[in-house]
Amino acid sequence: MALIALFLPEATDYIASNGEETVKLAQPVDQSEFVLGLREEARREKLPIHVGIHEPGNDRRKVKNTVLWIDERGEIAHRYQKIHLFDVDIKDGPVLKESSSVERGNKILPPFDTAVGKVGSAICFDLRFPEISLSLRRLGADIITYPSAFTVPTGKAHWEVLLRARAIETQSYIVAAAQVGKHNDKRISYGHSMIVDPWGKIVAQLGGDQGLEPEIATAEIDHELLRKVRMEVPLTRRTDVYPEV
Repeated sequence: MALIALFLPEATDYIASNGEETVKLAQPVDQSEFVLGLREEARREKLPIHVGIHEPGNDRRKVKNTVLWIDERGEIAHRYQKIHLFDVDIKDGPVLKESSSVERGNKILPPFDTAVGKVGSAICFDLRFPEISLSLRRLGADIITYPSAFTVPTGKAHWEVLLRARAIETQSYIVAAAQVGKHNDKRISYGHSMIVDPWGKIVAQLGGDQGLEPEIATAEIDHELLRKVRMEVPLTRRTDVYPEV
Protein backbone atom coordinates (compact mmCIF):
# COMPACT_ATOMS: atom_id res chain seq x y z
CA MET A 1 0.00 0.00 0.00
CA ALA A 2 1.09 3.56 -0.66
CA LEU A 3 2.29 5.46 2.41
CA ILE A 4 1.34 8.82 0.95
CA ALA A 5 -1.85 10.30 -0.46
CA LEU A 6 -2.86 13.37 -2.44
CA PHE A 7 -5.81 15.48 -1.25
CA LEU A 8 -7.36 17.91 -3.77
CA PRO A 9 -10.05 20.60 -3.32
CA GLU A 10 -13.81 20.59 -3.71
CA ALA A 11 -14.94 20.84 -7.34
CA THR A 12 -11.46 20.21 -8.69
CA ASP A 13 -12.95 19.33 -12.08
CA TYR A 14 -14.52 22.78 -12.64
CA ILE A 15 -16.27 25.76 -11.07
CA ALA A 16 -18.92 27.09 -13.44
CA SER A 17 -20.28 30.62 -13.74
CA ASN A 18 -23.90 29.60 -13.09
CA GLY A 19 -26.10 26.67 -12.12
CA GLU A 20 -27.09 25.82 -15.67
CA GLU A 21 -23.46 25.51 -16.73
CA THR A 22 -22.69 23.47 -13.61
CA VAL A 23 -25.30 20.89 -14.61
CA LYS A 24 -24.31 20.90 -18.27
CA LEU A 25 -20.65 20.14 -17.57
CA ALA A 26 -21.21 17.24 -15.15
CA GLN A 27 -20.27 13.78 -16.43
CA PRO A 28 -20.57 10.28 -14.95
CA VAL A 29 -17.28 9.12 -13.43
CA ASP A 30 -16.92 6.34 -16.01
CA GLN A 31 -17.09 8.92 -18.82
CA SER A 32 -15.29 11.89 -17.27
CA GLU A 33 -11.88 12.46 -18.87
CA PHE A 34 -10.85 14.24 -15.68
CA VAL A 35 -11.70 11.31 -13.40
CA LEU A 36 -10.37 8.71 -15.83
CA GLY A 37 -7.12 10.65 -16.02
CA LEU A 38 -6.79 10.76 -12.24
CA ARG A 39 -7.49 7.05 -12.02
CA GLU A 40 -4.74 6.35 -14.53
CA GLU A 41 -2.27 8.56 -12.65
CA ALA A 42 -3.18 6.95 -9.32
CA ARG A 43 -2.59 3.51 -10.82
CA ARG A 44 0.67 4.47 -12.53
CA GLU A 45 2.15 6.30 -9.54
CA LYS A 46 0.55 4.01 -6.93
CA LEU A 47 -0.76 7.20 -5.34
CA PRO A 48 -4.20 7.37 -3.69
CA ILE A 49 -6.11 10.56 -4.56
CA HIS A 50 -8.92 12.24 -2.64
CA VAL A 51 -10.71 14.64 -4.99
CA GLY A 52 -13.89 16.71 -5.16
CA ILE A 53 -15.92 16.51 -8.37
CA HIS A 54 -19.40 17.00 -9.83
CA GLU A 55 -21.58 14.09 -10.90
CA PRO A 56 -24.96 14.13 -12.66
CA GLY A 57 -27.77 14.10 -10.12
CA ASN A 58 -30.67 11.70 -9.85
CA ASP A 59 -32.70 14.77 -10.81
CA ARG A 60 -31.09 15.63 -14.15
CA ARG A 61 -31.65 19.32 -13.41
CA LYS A 62 -29.07 19.11 -10.64
CA VAL A 63 -25.64 17.65 -9.88
CA LYS A 64 -24.10 15.85 -6.94
CA ASN A 65 -21.19 17.55 -5.18
CA THR A 66 -19.07 14.55 -4.29
CA VAL A 67 -15.63 13.54 -3.15
CA LEU A 68 -13.93 10.39 -4.42
CA TRP A 69 -11.18 8.28 -2.92
CA ILE A 70 -9.24 6.76 -5.79
CA ASP A 71 -6.99 4.06 -4.40
CA GLU A 72 -3.46 3.16 -5.54
CA ARG A 73 -4.91 0.65 -8.01
CA GLY A 74 -6.91 3.42 -9.68
CA GLU A 75 -10.21 2.13 -8.34
CA ILE A 76 -12.91 4.38 -6.86
CA ALA A 77 -13.07 2.96 -3.35
CA HIS A 78 -15.18 5.64 -1.63
CA ARG A 79 -17.71 8.27 -2.69
CA TYR A 80 -19.24 10.86 -0.33
CA GLN A 81 -21.97 13.32 -1.33
CA LYS A 82 -22.01 16.75 0.33
CA ILE A 83 -24.78 17.02 2.93
CA HIS A 84 -24.93 20.74 3.74
CA LEU A 85 -25.30 23.11 0.78
CA PHE A 86 -24.06 26.70 0.67
CA ASP A 87 -27.09 29.01 0.44
CA VAL A 88 -25.99 32.49 1.57
CA ASP A 89 -26.67 36.18 1.04
CA ILE A 90 -23.79 38.11 2.60
CA LYS A 91 -24.00 41.89 2.84
CA ASP A 92 -21.41 43.42 0.49
CA GLY A 93 -20.43 39.86 -0.42
CA PRO A 94 -21.53 36.95 -2.55
CA VAL A 95 -25.09 35.72 -2.99
CA LEU A 96 -24.97 32.00 -3.63
CA LYS A 97 -27.62 29.30 -3.63
CA GLU A 98 -25.94 25.95 -4.13
CA SER A 99 -29.22 24.09 -3.61
CA SER A 100 -30.59 25.50 -6.87
CA SER A 101 -28.27 23.23 -8.86
CA VAL A 102 -26.96 20.64 -6.37
CA GLU A 103 -28.69 17.68 -4.72
CA ARG A 104 -28.20 17.26 -0.98
CA GLY A 105 -26.48 14.13 0.24
CA ASN A 106 -28.17 12.32 3.11
CA LYS A 107 -25.58 10.01 4.62
CA ILE A 108 -22.47 10.25 6.81
CA LEU A 109 -20.18 7.48 5.59
CA PRO A 110 -17.99 5.46 7.97
CA PRO A 111 -14.27 6.28 7.80
CA PHE A 112 -12.33 3.97 5.51
CA ASP A 113 -8.92 2.37 5.95
CA THR A 114 -5.94 3.80 4.09
CA ALA A 115 -2.18 3.55 4.52
CA VAL A 116 -2.16 7.00 6.15
CA GLY A 117 -4.96 6.20 8.59
CA LYS A 118 -8.75 5.96 8.73
CA VAL A 119 -10.17 8.78 6.62
CA GLY A 120 -13.59 10.37 7.12
CA SER A 121 -14.97 12.64 4.40
CA ALA A 122 -16.88 15.90 4.54
CA ILE A 123 -16.99 18.82 2.09
CA CYS A 124 -16.68 22.61 2.49
CA PHE A 125 -19.90 23.94 4.12
CA ASP A 126 -20.13 20.70 6.12
CA LEU A 127 -17.30 22.26 8.14
CA ARG A 128 -19.80 24.47 10.00
CA PHE A 129 -21.65 21.46 11.39
CA PRO A 130 -19.66 19.65 14.10
CA GLU A 131 -22.21 16.85 14.14
CA ILE A 132 -20.51 15.36 11.07
CA SER A 133 -16.97 15.50 12.43
CA LEU A 134 -18.05 14.20 15.84
CA SER A 135 -19.85 11.32 14.15
CA LEU A 136 -16.79 10.52 12.04
CA ARG A 137 -14.58 10.57 15.14
CA ARG A 138 -16.97 8.25 16.98
CA LEU A 139 -16.79 5.92 13.99
CA GLY A 140 -13.00 5.78 14.25
CA ALA A 141 -11.60 8.55 12.02
CA ASP A 142 -7.93 9.52 12.33
CA ILE A 143 -8.17 12.08 9.53
CA ILE A 144 -11.18 14.20 8.56
CA THR A 145 -11.17 15.95 5.20
CA TYR A 146 -12.78 19.20 4.12
CA PRO A 147 -12.05 19.80 0.43
CA SER A 148 -13.38 23.31 -0.05
CA ALA A 149 -13.99 26.41 -2.15
CA PHE A 150 -14.61 29.03 0.55
CA THR A 151 -15.52 32.57 -0.46
CA VAL A 152 -13.08 35.31 0.50
CA PRO A 153 -15.35 37.00 3.12
CA THR A 154 -16.26 33.76 4.89
CA GLY A 155 -12.73 32.45 4.57
CA LYS A 156 -11.15 35.50 6.19
CA ALA A 157 -13.62 35.38 9.06
CA HIS A 158 -14.06 31.68 9.73
CA TRP A 159 -11.80 29.28 7.81
CA GLU A 160 -8.89 28.84 10.24
CA VAL A 161 -10.94 28.93 13.43
CA LEU A 162 -13.40 26.33 12.14
CA LEU A 163 -10.67 23.96 10.97
CA ARG A 164 -8.78 24.21 14.24
CA ALA A 165 -11.99 23.75 16.22
CA ARG A 166 -12.86 20.59 14.30
CA ALA A 167 -9.34 19.23 14.93
CA ILE A 168 -9.43 20.00 18.66
CA GLU A 169 -12.92 18.69 19.35
CA THR A 170 -12.32 15.43 17.47
CA GLN A 171 -8.62 15.04 18.32
CA SER A 172 -8.05 14.17 14.68
CA TYR A 173 -5.99 15.44 11.78
CA ILE A 174 -7.89 17.84 9.53
CA VAL A 175 -6.90 18.00 5.87
CA ALA A 176 -8.51 20.90 4.02
CA ALA A 177 -7.46 21.33 0.40
CA ALA A 178 -8.93 24.60 -0.88
CA GLN A 179 -9.62 26.28 -4.20
CA VAL A 180 -7.84 29.62 -4.59
CA GLY A 181 -8.17 32.68 -6.79
CA LYS A 182 -10.55 33.89 -9.48
CA HIS A 183 -12.58 31.29 -11.36
CA ASN A 184 -14.84 33.65 -13.31
CA ASP A 185 -16.46 37.07 -12.91
CA LYS A 186 -18.70 35.75 -10.13
CA ARG A 187 -16.41 33.51 -8.08
CA ILE A 188 -13.18 34.03 -6.19
CA SER A 189 -12.01 31.42 -3.70
CA TYR A 190 -10.14 32.17 -0.49
CA GLY A 191 -7.48 29.47 -0.66
CA HIS A 192 -5.28 28.89 2.40
CA SER A 193 -5.24 25.09 2.18
CA MET A 194 -4.43 23.77 5.62
CA ILE A 195 -3.47 20.68 7.59
CA VAL A 196 -4.15 20.77 11.33
CA ASP A 197 -2.96 18.22 13.86
CA PRO A 198 -5.10 16.73 16.68
CA TRP A 199 -3.78 19.32 19.16
CA GLY A 200 -5.10 22.11 16.92
CA LYS A 201 -1.69 23.14 15.60
CA ILE A 202 -1.45 24.17 11.95
CA VAL A 203 1.28 21.93 10.54
CA ALA A 204 1.02 23.05 6.91
CA GLN A 205 -0.65 25.98 5.17
CA LEU A 206 -0.67 27.52 1.71
CA GLY A 207 -1.41 31.09 0.67
CA GLY A 208 -4.44 32.78 -0.77
CA ASP A 209 -2.95 35.18 -3.29
CA GLN A 210 -3.72 34.99 -6.97
CA GLY A 211 -0.92 34.66 -9.46
CA LEU A 212 1.31 32.43 -7.35
CA GLU A 213 2.78 29.24 -8.71
CA PRO A 214 0.83 26.07 -7.81
CA GLU A 215 1.82 24.64 -4.44
CA ILE A 216 1.30 21.47 -2.45
CA ALA A 217 1.22 21.43 1.36
CA THR A 218 2.76 18.37 2.98
CA ALA A 219 2.60 16.93 6.48
CA GLU A 220 3.24 13.65 8.25
CA ILE A 221 0.29 11.94 9.91
CA ASP A 222 1.78 11.15 13.32
CA HIS A 223 -0.19 8.27 14.80
CA GLU A 224 1.80 8.43 18.02
CA LEU A 225 0.63 12.04 18.46
CA LEU A 226 -2.96 10.94 17.81
CA ARG A 227 -2.65 8.29 20.50
CA LYS A 228 -0.94 10.68 22.94
CA VAL A 229 -3.50 13.49 22.60
CA ARG A 230 -6.44 11.11 22.97
CA MET A 231 -4.88 9.42 25.99
CA GLU A 232 -3.80 12.59 27.81
CA VAL A 233 -7.03 14.53 27.24
CA PRO A 234 -9.76 11.87 27.17
CA LEU A 235 -13.07 13.17 25.87
CA THR A 236 -15.49 11.25 28.04
CA ARG A 237 -18.89 12.25 26.77
CA ARG A 238 -21.90 12.52 29.09
CA THR A 239 -24.40 10.70 26.93
CA ASP A 240 -26.53 10.25 30.04
CA VAL A 241 -27.07 14.04 29.90
CA TYR A 242 -27.17 14.75 26.14
CA PRO A 243 -27.68 12.63 23.02
CA GLU A 244 -24.72 10.88 21.44
CA VAL A 245 -23.63 12.41 18.14
